Amino acid sequence: MSFTEEFGTRVTVVDHPMVQHKLAILRDEGTSSKQFRELVRELALFEGYEATRDLPLEDVRVKTPITEATCKMVQGKKLAIVPILRAGLGMVEGMLELMPAAKVGHLGMYRDETTHEPHEYYAKMPEDIASREVLVVDPMLATGGSAIAALHYLRKCGVKNLKLAVIVAAPEGIRAVLAADPEVQVFTCAIDQGMNEACYIVPGLGDAGDRIFGTK
Repeated sequence: MSFTEEFGTRVTVVDHPMVQHKLAILRDEGTSSKQFRELVRELALFEGYEATRDLPLEDVRVKTPITEATCKMVQGKKLAIVPILRAGLGMVEGMLELMPAAKVGHLGMYRDETTHEPHEYYAKMPEDIASREVLVVDPMLATGGSAIAALHYLRKCGVKNLKLAVIVAAPEGIRAVLAADPEVQVFTCAIDQGMNEACYIVPGLGDAGDRIFGTK
């Protein structure tokens, strides 16, 4: 069974040729931190297009230099972007280029290197987060632990419309997320083979946080 058949419409793979081209450079271990950051921003912008494809539109009258015209604009939808720290910060700028009026929350998670379980260490959300359509962003979806913890936190905040955007995902992580939250939609640029014994995605792209910020 293919991943498309298994995951259905709840998972969208953004497979545009330019996305795949940029993803190949992103994976390369020789790519510098500067270029890696730029690529993450660009890929986030592509994913933002797909994640906002279903936003409702309304007719508006616009006066052009020639005449008046009926055009389409997004119908008063309030958006929020919530990066999972720290790697998720790399995707925020690209998302904000597309939706500059969106508010940004921050959710800090770290993964225990022994148990691989997520631990929350920081949370700061817009006061009206419950009324917003929220896009959670993190470059990597491995075990799904951090993503699930983030989704659970936001559900407890009253958020009803949740989407998760990642750049590379392991099928195990997608299965875990879909099982944990029956309504969330997942967007990714690639579904990789799986994970190794250290719970790193294979072939993956290494530690996204370290590569974005130039740390080890």
